[in-house]
Amino acid sequence: MGIEIERKFLVRDLSVLAGHAGVRLSQGYLSFDPDRTVRVRVAENAAWLTIKSRGKGISRAEFEYEIPVEEARQLMEFCTGSVVDKTRHKITHAGHLWEVDVFHGDNDGLVVAEVELDSEEEEVELPPWIGAEVSDDPRYFNAKLAREPYRDWPP
Repeated sequence: MGIEIERKFLVRDLSVLAGHAGVRLSQGYLSFDPDRTVRVRVAENAAWLTIKSRGKGISRAEFEYEIPVEEARQLMEFCTGSVVDKTRHKITHAGHLWEVDVFHGDNDGLVVAEVELDSEEEEVELPPWIGAEVSDDPRYFNAKLAREPYRDWPP
C-alpha cells in the first residue's frame, strides 16, 4: 500500500513560476465517499486512476495506476462535480520537490503548493514564496474543489 504524506500551502508570490514550464491536468472524481475518493486524471498523453483513503493528519493511503488516455477520457464522463483543471509546475527548493498548482475554470485564482514527505516528522525548509499552510483545511482538497469550487467561496 502506498502512503501519501503531504503538506499544502498557498502561494503568495507567483514570480516563482517564471521559467518553470507546467503541465495541464484535468481530473474528475468517480467517488466522493468520505472514507475514499476515486479520481481519474489526464495529463497530456498519460492518464491515471487514483484511490485515496481518508486522511489521518497529513498522511493517507494512496493507490495510483496508469491507464490508457482514451479510457480515462471515457471515465471522465462518469465523474460527478466539476472537473478540476490546473497547470502543475515542479520546483525544487532545499532538496524537496514542490508541486505548484495554478487552477483554472471554476477554481481560477487559486494557487496551491504541495510537498510530499517521507514521514510526518520530516522537516522541510519553506521557500520564500510560500504563504499560509492549508494542509488541515479540507476546502483545499482537490476532491472538495470539484464539489465546492473556489469561485463559490464567500469573500
